[in-house]
Amino acid sequence: MKKKLLAVLLTSALCISALAGCGAKTETAATTEASEEVQTEDASEQEEIAEQENPDSEAATEEVVDDKTAADEVAALIDSIYVQERTETTDDDCVKAKAAWDALTDAQKELVEGESADPDYFGRDTGDASKDDPLNQDNIGENEILVVSFGTSFNDSRAEDIGGIEKAIQAAYPDWSVRRAFTAQIIINHVQARDGEFIDNMDQALERAVNNGVKNLIIQPTHLMHGAEYDEMKEAIDKYAINFDSVELSEPLLGEVGSDATVINEDKKKVAQAVVDAMVEASPYDTRDAAVEDSTAFVLIGHGTSHTAKVTYSQMQTQMQELGFENVFIGTVEGEPEETACEEIVKAVSEAGYKNVIMRPLMVVAGDHANNDMAGDDEDSWKSIFEASGLFEKIDTQIAGLGRIDEVQKTYVEHISDILGADSAQKKN
Repeated sequence: MKKKLLAVLLTSALCISALAGCGAKTETAATTEASEEVQTEDASEQEEIAEQENPDSEAATEEVVDDKTAADEVAALIDSIYVQERTETTDDDCVKAKAAWDALTDAQKELVEGESADPDYFGRDTGDASKDDPLNQDNIGENEILVVSFGTSFNDSRAEDIGGIEKAIQAAYPDWSVRRAFTAQIIINHVQARDGEFIDNMDQALERAVNNGVKNLIIQPTHLMHGAEYDEMKEAIDKYAINFDSVELSEPLLGEVGSDATVINEDKKKVAQAVVDAMVEASPYDTRDAAVEDSTAFVLIGHGTSHTAKVTYSQMQTQMQELGFENVFIGTVEGEPEETACEEIVKAVSEAGYKNVIMRPLMVVAGDHANNDMAGDDEDSWKSIFEASGLFEKIDTQIAGLGRIDEVQKTYVEHISDILGADSAQKKN
């Protein structure tokens, strides 16, 4: 009996203990849950307070997204006209791109970035476009000289370099009508969209000549050499030749290419002398010899090409040597030929012992290559690479195209004179 009583008492004690434990656990869980609810409420309260204190934070985020969206739409429109083919919608696309750009805020304009688009497309100041004459007028007459250039979107350079050549030709041949064509549709679209200036491409210029009843047509390219652009231009002319009584394609600036680096001619000689004279005139020196005495090298930078005509740059280096211009070095943006690459020119100038450098473009126009690839502040520009080498004390640049040099203009005029004097226009069969 005593054993049974003891068992009952022990069982009761265990149940009471268990109940007490369960009660403790339940109370702990409830406390934890209550604490979490309080924390959640506190966080919500803090968020509400933060929103009350910064009511514009969400709006600001949405505004950033809207700014980027607006900028991206303009970038897409710019990319749509940054093309080499003119289409039926090109004129409208140019208008839309400019209107969309004008509608952006200054902050939004800085966000414009696309495959080819950037804030400089519409935003960079390159001069007054109204100073340039696109020479796209009708009333041509029977005799036309069509001056064909790659082109540039830099307004000042277009007016002074390309315009300078055109005016010199018109002055020399007043009985002929001088008109213009660009081969780079990308540039034509850029100028048209930004400045409202309409420049003919090759097809437009040749169709204008046909529609105006031109009988005798001379094509004067402003290209430096017989390169890829010259070949493409010739193909475009061939399609229209049947529409004229006579068509003649004049020589580019540096004349015939020649077989190797040793081949030079009178055109190369005249241009070499003219551009070095221009460099001296724009420098602090009275003569080239004075520049040599001051340990200063002249670096002329061309475009460069993979075309077989790239030997022309090597020939110009030969021509400089033949003229005794030992401090003149020929380079190219594209680094073709290989010895014209920037790193090779840095090495050549340094090994020759020069401590100062003056750069100038060996290009008809002082456009994007001259302003950015040669004289720009980016680390991959020629000026920056020369400075980063630590080999030179002073680097200067002259941003001026060949087209504004009188002797260069005369060379183009003489090329046309060679045609007219020899009466060598091709007669229609």
